[in-house]
Amino acid sequence: MASVYFDAATRRHKGNSEPSVDSVTLDIEDGEFLVLVGPSGCGKSTTLRMLAGLEPVDEGRILINGHDQKGVRPRDRDVAMVFQSYALYPNMSAEENMAFALRNAGVSKADAHARVMEAAQILELEKLLKRKPGQLSGGQRQRVAMGRAIVRNPKVFCMDEPLSNLDAKLRVSTRAQIAALQRRLGVTTVYVTHDQTEAMTMGHRVAVLRDGVLQQVDTPEALYDHPVNTFVAGFIGSPAINLIDATVQDGRAEFFGAAIPLERDKLGAAERVTVGIRPESWTIGDSLAKNGVALKVELVESLGAEVFVYGKPEAAGEDGPRLTVRTDKKHRPRDGEIVRVTPATEEVHVFDAGSGARL
Repeated sequence: MASVYFDAATRRHKGNSEPSVDSVTLDIEDGEFLVLVGPSGCGKSTTLRMLAGLEPVDEGRILINGHDQKGVRPRDRDVAMVFQSYALYPNMSAEENMAFALRNAGVSKADAHARVMEAAQILELEKLLKRKPGQLSGGQRQRVAMGRAIVRNPKVFCMDEPLSNLDAKLRVSTRAQIAALQRRLGVTTVYVTHDQTEAMTMGHRVAVLRDGVLQQVDTPEALYDHPVNTFVAGFIGSPAINLIDATVQDGRAEFFGAAIPLERDKLGAAERVTVGIRPESWTIGDSLAKNGVALKVELVESLGAEVFVYGKPEAAGEDGPRLTVRTDKKHRPRDGEIVRVTPATEEVHVFDAGSGARL
C-alpha cells in the first residue's frame, strides 16, 4: 500500500506544440480509489503510464510513499498495471497467466500456486484456471488480468480503461466487482476511464482532465453539485447539464422568460452569464406559471420510471438551444406539445460567460 503524489508532472511528446500532460499536481492517499476521467486525448492514460514508469516525466516528479520515481524502472516500482486489451498470453492457461510474473520474480512454485488460488477465489475463477484465454469470455479474461495484478500484492494498482471492451450489462456488474475488490484489498488504485458513469460510481475521488490540464479533483457528489467550470459541469452527469446563455438584468439572470436571482457580489460588472440547469432541476408545471420557459417538445424518451423530455424554448426560435428535462411517467408530455418548465432556483449553477469559471 502506498500514497502517490504528482508534483507538477509534465509529459511532452515530440512534434506536439502543447504538453500531453501539463503540470498535474495530485495527492492520492494510501488506499484511495482515484479515477482519472476526461474525453479521448485529454492525457489520462499518459498520466497513468507516467506513474507506472511506461512514460517518462519530462518536468516535475512523481513520488510513491514519498520516494521520487525518477530513474526507477517499471519493474522496481511495485505497481501492477491492468490494460484495456487484457494482454494475456494466448498459449498459457489462466493459472499460468496469473502466475507468470511471480515465477519470473523467483517466487517458488508452491507459493505462486497459493497466491493464484487465493486470487482465483476472490475473483470466482477457480473453475476456469485450466482454460486458455481463447476459451474465456471477455469478462472472464478481464478477471484473469485482474488476478495477475492481485497476486503480485503491489503497492499501487493502475487500471487503464479495463472495462471498455465489455458489453453494457457486463460493464455494470464488473465495475461493481472491481470497486468491491478494491475496498476488500485496500490497495491504492488509479483508474482511467472516459465513462463518467464509471467515474461517479467507482471512485472515492474523481480527477477531471482536459487537454492535459487538471480541471477539478473532488468526490463524485462535489463534482456534480459544485463544478468549477462549464467543462466539468458538462462532462459530469447524464444526460448532460443544460448550459444556457443568459442576460443579467437588475441582479437576475434572464433567459427565455425565466429569471434567476444572482448574488451581486460575485457578478462584478458582468452583463452576460452562462446558467447551468441539470435535467432533474426543472419542473413541468402549470402553463400559466410566470417564472418558466415555454418548451416545444421534440422528443420524449421513456426509461420506465423516469422520462426525459427534449425540446426547444419557443422564445428562442428554430436556432435556439435544445433543453433536456427529466420528469416521471405520470407527467409525460406528447411530441409537439408546448409545456412550461420551471427551474429550481436553488439548484441553478452560474458561470462566467467568457471564461466558463463558476461564479
